[in-house]
Parts: sequence; C-alpha cells; structure tokens
Amino acid sequence: MLKVTLMKSTIACTKKQKDTVAALGLKKPGDTNNLPDNACTLGMIKVVSHMVKVEKA
Repeated sequence: MLKVTLMKSTIACTKKQKDTVAALGLKKPGDTNNLPDNACTLGMIKVVSHMVKVEKA
C-alpha cells in the first residue's frame, strides 16, 4: 500500500492533472489516501509527482 498526500493546490494545473488528482481520491492540499501499489497507481502518481508526497503504508 502507498500513502499519497496532496501537497500543492490544483488551481494552476492542467485538466489532466486535476482529473488525475481526483482519481487518486484527493480533493484539497493535505488530503491523504491509501492506495494499492500497482502499475496503474504508479502511473497516476508519475503524472502529478510534483504535487504529491508518497510513502509506503
């Protein structure tokens, strides 16, 4: 499992990045979600890597 935390706001982001953050289950800075450690999740994290913090859960 991965613990994903949104660190930056999505205000100045592209639509693709906003949609990816929403798909990760994050809404506002500081929100945290536990997600499975698989290829799909890692691909989404790569798209918004500059906005999130990832830790092993």
